[in-house]
Amino acid sequence: MGEMVHCTRLKREAEGLDRQPYPGDLGKRILANVSKEGWQEWLRHQTMLINEYRLSPVDPKSRSFLEEQMEKFFFGEGSEAPPDYKPE
Repeated sequence: MGEMVHCTRLKREAEGLDRQPYPGDLGKRILANVSKEGWQEWLRHQTMLINEYRLSPVDPKSRSFLEEQMEKFFFGEGSEAPPDYKPE
């Protein structure tokens, strides 16, 4: 079992990530403040953003957009779904 963190996403104590999931300072903040469960929520949200906005992970503009959304998802007001998005 990993170290416990107060997850900014779940707003409670939960098992932390085993390693830094993203490079740089944002990755360090995520490692220190986001749980495994919170990270899984982001991965599902990110997949939805990639599909709905038809983003390419190799495109620098797409990567920049996803990084901004990740910052909002964990440390800001939250990342919203596209206006026309209808969950299945």
